[in-house]
Amino acid sequence: MFAVFKTGGKQYRVAAEDVLKVARLKGELGEIVEFGEVLVVGGDSVTLGAPTVAGATVAAEVLDHARGPKIIAFKKRRRKNSRRKRGFREEFTLIRITEILTDGKKANKEVQPRPKRAPAPAAEAGAEAGETAAAAKGATAKKAKKAPKKAPKKAPKAKAKALAARAKKPKGKPKK
Repeated sequence: MFAVFKTGGKQYRVAAEDVLKVARLKGELGEIVEFGEVLVVGGDSVTLGAPTVAGATVAAEVLDHARGPKIIAFKKRRRKNSRRKRGFREEFTLIRITEILTDGKKANKEVQPRPKRAPAPAAEAGAEAGETAAAAKGATAKKAKKAPKKAPKKAPKAKAKALAARAKKPKGKPKK
């Protein structure tokens, strides 16, 4: 199931467990916030709002409040000795969509534990891990046996000739 909702002047298409950045919201970390301005709800059948879907809400958990990268607004008026430089960092909230509700249902105000991924079978993983570890040891041993670095190359012939010519010139004033 997916939904399109509006917040901060932008529209976002989301599904359950999606993580996204939205404009700064009021709410503490770990708190559940609700978005009531749902424009489309989809899944088996798509429901379009006119302008919003009646009774539909999107619930999300606040993960973090932060600031984005610095945006520099530099303005220059040439030949007028006029330059202006302003920096700006937009504040955003990182949220995780917990559920998409329809028919006027209320969001669960408690944060649900996230489902964990099932680990790989231990028997197969152990055999593969042993093989990869042995291969890694062999690779590091090969790298350690590499030949030492060669001596630096000599200067090209042209440079050598120039150095020799400079060395032969007598220093001081020439004799008469």
